[in-house]
Amino acid sequence: MKRPGGILSGIVAIAVSAVVFLVPFAFIFLTASKTRAESALLEFSLPTEWAIWENLVAVVEARDYMLLTAFVNSTILTVASIAIMVVFAAMVGYVMQRRPNRWTPLLNALVLAGLIIPPAVVPTIWVLQRLGLYATLGGLILIEVAFGLSFCVLLFRAFVATIPREVDEAAIIDGAGPVRLFFQVVLPLLRSVIVTVVIVQAVAVFNDFQNPLYFLPGDENATVQLTLYNFRSQFTTQWNLLFMDILLITVPPLIMYAFFNRQIVAGLTSGAVKG
Repeated sequence: MKRPGGILSGIVAIAVSAVVFLVPFAFIFLTASKTRAESALLEFSLPTEWAIWENLVAVVEARDYMLLTAFVNSTILTVASIAIMVVFAAMVGYVMQRRPNRWTPLLNALVLAGLIIPPAVVPTIWVLQRLGLYATLGGLILIEVAFGLSFCVLLFRAFVATIPREVDEAAIIDGAGPVRLFFQVVLPLLRSVIVTVVIVQAVAVFNDFQNPLYFLPGDENATVQLTLYNFRSQFTTQWNLLFMDILLITVPPLIMYAFFNRQIVAGLTSGAVKG
């Protein structure tokens, strides 16, 4: 039987969470629905004149449909980065867990360093320029992979530890080589953690503002987060269009979390529960 105090604390936690997450979203929606003059007041109130469709059209058509180009760029960036992250992180996590050697402590230190040490912008730009990848989508993909790989490796390594070694031994006895063992036997067993990595990192890459700002200049290379500059200037801000843009680029991550929240929790906790 549940205690009244536990039920009350749960209700309070849900109420606080609702206020923290729903109130800002409601403010964004209401401001995005107002006219320019009314939105400039930045008040939490219902609009006296609803202008949702007009603001939506204005945001999409701004600067020769820059938002549509930005969605294409962000989609390519996200899909390519996540695909590389999943494959490489799964390989590294599997090897570090199954075949430790004298280099494993060094690899562990490098993985942790990737989580702790902040990125250096100027040296990274210099390297990209020397490689001919600065201001290219390919260069930014490599940046996103480099910055997100450490977190993915830790998740995959923790989950690989929950897979019995007998599975590997049985596949080897059946004649499976290293490549076949990983891709046909081990990788399918990592489905839950793969879903977690895909969703968490996809949202992080899609919502990334700093890296595209530094490493991918140019209107033709704009990502969705950089379109926020379309409605701000030194002297004025179109708050209704700015918040409509925020609303549009927030919808895809919200949909992903709404449909896959259970898979995210399962992937994050599976290594801790089973290990």
